[in-house]
Amino acid sequence: MALHDAASNICLALESGVTRSKRRAIQWRRMAADTGHAHTCMQLAFVMYRDIPYAREVGHVGEAARSPASAEIRAGHDVPPDVLTCVVHWLGKGGHNTFDMLDEFRREALVGGNYCVNDGCEVVGLLKDFKVCPRCKTARYCGAACQKADWTTSGHKATCGTFKC
Repeated sequence: MALHDAASNICLALESGVTRSKRRAIQWRRMAADTGHAHTCMQLAFVMYRDIPYAREVGHVGEAARSPASAEIRAGHDVPPDVLTCVVHWLGKGGHNTFDMLDEFRREALVGGNYCVNDGCEVVGLLKDFKVCPRCKTARYCGAACQKADWTTSGHKATCGTFKC
């Protein structure tokens, strides 16, 4: 069985509730990406760009730092240069068109959207403006009122801490 297949199976187990370790899930994703599995490389780059917990730590590539992202690539991206360099590394390793994928990531970050997970909330803004749940670090809210409402009435209390691989 190929390493990326094994890592995919581990991600399925993590998703099924075997463990709630976000760091371990990202580590397995990194192992699959190291084999050059295109889909996993793209996923790792995406979660690094979106600042999913532990992704920037586990997805960092030392050898990528020797060839930093060019000024043309860095233009318009609101992530640290070392993170962008690693994202470019993973996209390239997976055989993706780096410029197209980065433009898609940047467009999503700049256009904004309704990132508040509270049902019925219509606040639209940039991803970085939404606060992250301090417990699970995956759910985002526009403010304390939405977080409290989602915790008590929409059931985030029951699902807090689950992680999708």
